This record gives sequence, structure tokens and C-alpha cells, in this order.
Amino acid sequence: MGAGYVGILSAELHFPESGSLKGKRKFVKSAKAQLQNRFGAAVAEVDYHDLWQRSQLVVACAARGHRELSELLDGAERYLGGQEFELVRAEREVLRLGE
Repeated sequence: MGAGYVGILSAELHFPESGSLKGKRKFVKSAKAQLQNRFGAAVAEVDYHDLWQRSQLVVACAARGHRELSELLDGAERYLGGQEFELVRAEREVLRLGE
């Protein structure tokens, strides 16, 4: 069995321009789709569902090598930080699987 890596990025987002849950959902839906398409990530909104200016996303990526995984997570964090909403905080964890 070969080794592989799984990375998890937890990102807290702030939407200062959002005035409703519907407005926030538009941003979240777009961000999730872009992360899936650009980085092959699985993405879930895991917290702040009822707040219209906050969201917590968890982004998971898998790769054969640690370097490749780091590039995916760096790219995902850079993407979130470059949007019209604010990336308040990001934390990551990397797991090595198999050998």
C-alpha cells in the first residue's frame, strides 16, 4: 500500500457586504464551487449557518506527496484570501496515510 497525504484547511470567513443569509449563500456557494473545481477539494460549510456575515468552511484535499498537498492547501488559502470577503482565520492539518 502506497503512502499518501490528506490535508484539511479550516477557514473562517467574514462577509461585510452581505445583508442577508441569501447574500451570504451566494458567496459561500461560489467559493465552494471554485475550491472544488480549482483544487479538487471536498468542501463543507460547518458553522455559523444562521449568521449572515460569518461562515466556517472545511476544505479537504488529498495528494500522493506532501509537497503537492502543501501547494493545494496554499492555493486554496490564497484563493480565499483574495476574494471580496475576508479570510479571518485559517488553520490546517496534514495527515500521512499508509506506507
